[in-house]
Amino acid sequence: MNVSPAQPFKIVYSLLNHEHWGSMMEAFVVQLDAKGQLTLLNQSISNKNAQEFATGLEKTDFELIKLIDSSHQEVLWKKFSPKKYTPSEFFLRTYDPQKGDKAMQELIGNYLEKLKAEIMPLLRQKRFFIMGNDGNPIWQEIEVLPEKATVLFHFMRNEDSTHYFPTIKYANQKIDFQYKNAFILCNEPAWMVCENKLYHFEKEVDGKKLLPFLKKKFIVIPKKIEEDYYRKFVTSIVTFFDVYAKGFEIRSEAYHCQPVLSVSEVLIEQKHLQTALFAHENQSQMADENFGESELVFGLAFKYGKYTFRFDSFSAKANVSMEKQGDDYIFHKVRRDLNSEREKMTILKNLGLDLRTGRFALSKTEAFAWLQENMKTLTQNGIQVVQTITENQKKYFLGYSSFELNIQEGNDWFDIHSKVLFGEFEIPFIQLKELILRKKREFTLPNGEIAIIPEAWFSQYAALLMFIEPHTETNQLMLKKHHLALVQELQEDNLAKVLMGRKLEKLRDFEEIEETPIPKGFLGTLRPYQKAGYDWMQFLNKYQFGGCLADDMGLGKTVQTLALLQSQKELGVQKPSLIIMPTSLIYNWQLEAQKFTPNLRVLRYTGTQREKNFQQFQNHDLILTSYGIARIDHELLEKYNFHYIILDESQAIKNPSSHITKAVLELNGKHRLALTGTPLENSTLDLWSQLSFTNPGLLGSQSFFKNEFVIPIEKKNDEKKTQRLFNIIKPFMLRRHKSQVAKDLPPKIEHIHYAEMTEEQEQQYEQTKSEFRNAILSQIENEGINKAQMMVLQGLTKLRQLANHPKMIDKEYEGKSGKFEDILDKMETVVEGGHKVLVFSQFVKHLDIFRAYLNHKNVSYAYLDGNTQNRQAEVERFQNDKNIGIFLISLKAGGTGLNLTAAEYVFILDPWWNPAVEAQAVDRAHRIGQDKTVFTYKFITKGSVEEKILALQKNKQRLANELITTEDGFVKSLTKADLLSLLE
Repeated sequence: MNVSPAQPFKIVYSLLNHEHWGSMMEAFVVQLDAKGQLTLLNQSISNKNAQEFATGLEKTDFELIKLIDSSHQEVLWKKFSPKKYTPSEFFLRTYDPQKGDKAMQELIGNYLEKLKAEIMPLLRQKRFFIMGNDGNPIWQEIEVLPEKATVLFHFMRNEDSTHYFPTIKYANQKIDFQYKNAFILCNEPAWMVCENKLYHFEKEVDGKKLLPFLKKKFIVIPKKIEEDYYRKFVTSIVTFFDVYAKGFEIRSEAYHCQPVLSVSEVLIEQKHLQTALFAHENQSQMADENFGESELVFGLAFKYGKYTFRFDSFSAKANVSMEKQGDDYIFHKVRRDLNSEREKMTILKNLGLDLRTGRFALSKTEAFAWLQENMKTLTQNGIQVVQTITENQKKYFLGYSSFELNIQEGNDWFDIHSKVLFGEFEIPFIQLKELILRKKREFTLPNGEIAIIPEAWFSQYAALLMFIEPHTETNQLMLKKHHLALVQELQEDNLAKVLMGRKLEKLRDFEEIEETPIPKGFLGTLRPYQKAGYDWMQFLNKYQFGGCLADDMGLGKTVQTLALLQSQKELGVQKPSLIIMPTSLIYNWQLEAQKFTPNLRVLRYTGTQREKNFQQFQNHDLILTSYGIARIDHELLEKYNFHYIILDESQAIKNPSSHITKAVLELNGKHRLALTGTPLENSTLDLWSQLSFTNPGLLGSQSFFKNEFVIPIEKKNDEKKTQRLFNIIKPFMLRRHKSQVAKDLPPKIEHIHYAEMTEEQEQQYEQTKSEFRNAILSQIENEGINKAQMMVLQGLTKLRQLANHPKMIDKEYEGKSGKFEDILDKMETVVEGGHKVLVFSQFVKHLDIFRAYLNHKNVSYAYLDGNTQNRQAEVERFQNDKNIGIFLISLKAGGTGLNLTAAEYVFILDPWWNPAVEAQAVDRAHRIGQDKTVFTYKFITKGSVEEKILALQKNKQRLANELITTEDGFVKSLTKADLLSLLE
């Protein structure tokens, strides 16, 4: 029979009895007559056809239909049956009276019970019927009662037994349900049909507790099993339900709810230790040897008077314990404040301790960090923390610890005042320092408890503890003023109260530096960025800080330093300053000093014939020496107290264990400066030696610096550590890249670099020069200067080659070349700085030496000479490939017609007579399309024909610029006096 959705209809729910599953439900739609009464025309409804009748269904009807469908036989088969069985085979096997599958029966039964528990509450305000034997779904209507009934369990104890039975009330009226054909529809919770009324109950009564009494007045408990029955069953009934007792006592007791967080120590395996305790590598570094071989387990319980109950998410509103006094029984029923308990559990969960399962384990490191962080919150919320101790276990201090730190500016340092409390005990700060620096976590308090230094203190105060030291006179702890950034960091993180003067407070960011007049005796002009560097060095001098000027190569570190030294002389400083540098730079420094600060008295303390007597220093303002001499003569030099000690190319001391580094660190001077274009070449550790030289103690010990900065920065990319290191060194390192100061630079900057010949190179050069000098002068004497021009040209060329590298004329030469080494050093500096360089030479042989070196080192480069077939391909490689930073070019083949704007540096390896040719080479980089300043370096070998030709250029400027167009023409322009000057 089909019900028409176009006509009035009503959805009803009908109860039927299934042979295997007992009471089950079905949903039907029933047609209504003209009076709105149910008719016999009905139709089963499911998810398949529910939408046809949607106009007459509510949301709960759709939910009920879905749940009822889930109990159908086909669904059960698909859910529980192996695929090899048909539905009929599966159910016949499962419910066979002799060989049935009891486990499967229970599994299906539990599933259906859960469905019923969801269905029953949805039947309120629905029409509910018992199905007739003829399949009529509306045979007898069941009234779904809206309110919950109550159950009172009775226990009547007499001399030989105890009678147990329940009574039910609905709307304060006792219900007569026994022997009334009542039945239980659902067990958990109980839903019962009695006399066509559907009851449900307060306190989630289990239907199984009512079932025995549907056809029985009471249950008798014999005397002999009474105590065991009372302890197990009656205690449970008293706990969860209302009980009327006769013959024993039930005492209801109410107490304040006291939450107790218990902490117990449990040993764990080493494997667990590695994964749980040392999950973070920085924790493993801080843990002492024995700390962490156990974990702490947290548990939550609640005390009510003398009773303690473990937290359970499904706890009853009361806990009952039975006490037997003689033949009497007393049940103590303690009412629990479940709302308060859940509130405390939620607080702990929000703090990161989820105790829903009753326990929560943390490694000891994490556990004590959690306690330290949250102890105040626990106390404020009335949560007591206690330790559960077994035999031979340590008793830990679980109270609140605090670290109060006050820092006050002194004359030349910061005074450190502190107060460290563990509960009522104050711990001397110096004791805490030793413990933390030795990575010891545990120490014993005067009361015998073991205190744990909070994990956070290791990271928050480790740097401070590393740098503080006792004052030599007062023994008061102090911190050097160059650790101003550390003080600022502690203040900003609210880890210390800081009191300092306005002057230092204003300058703590090192961004407002006063301008200082340029000294009168300085003959140069400082560009704006150079003036800023000069002011910065004056600022360091004023506050007696050391510093590292780390400007890019070519930005004038020498000039800025000379201006500073000239200002010191004009202020009346009598002591000399010592500048240590690579040997190749000494002559350049001497020339720069003569040019910009001619009033400074300069002493070159170099060579094997140097006078090893520091008394001579007093008659000079500036002592120039090399790293090699500083290492050899360190015992002499360290006895003298210089005004300034300055290291040029200070990356030479980047290796802390090298002899030169150790020697330089032992020198004595009132002020210290380091100059370098590459402060960091290979590792963050490069900074340690250089800044430990300029400001001893700034970065702590080498091992501390490695653990605190090098490893976190290089191995873990720790941005926080990188920023902290930057903050510490920021005031004491000034670094400007060429790109940053481009607006302050002219379009081209030219430098002349003077290189020293090695002893072996100089010996060959002098021998060859002497031979040519004699031969040329003899030919001039006999045949005149015009006839000697060819020999002059050959001789000058050979001397130039020797000045570059003797290997150019002697393939068997195994020695070194001073110019070659200097060029390599500059070249590596440029490339490591991310720049590109054009390297020009008139001699292909010279370029070949560089090619051999670069090939040996597996360094990529571009190359061009007269034999290069595809010039444009090499140009494009250099212009576009970021991995190629060097372009070796023959001056004749590549001096014109190339656009190489990717380069910012141009090296002229062997400058000669015609500046126009060199200018054309420079213009390969300095041309339209170039948006960066171009730096040109001319490498001149000191004492060679190259140096002497520069003087001739000045005298023959008009000839060089206008008349001379060939090398032959240049040679023809030389007089006998010119030749004598070149060959002297």
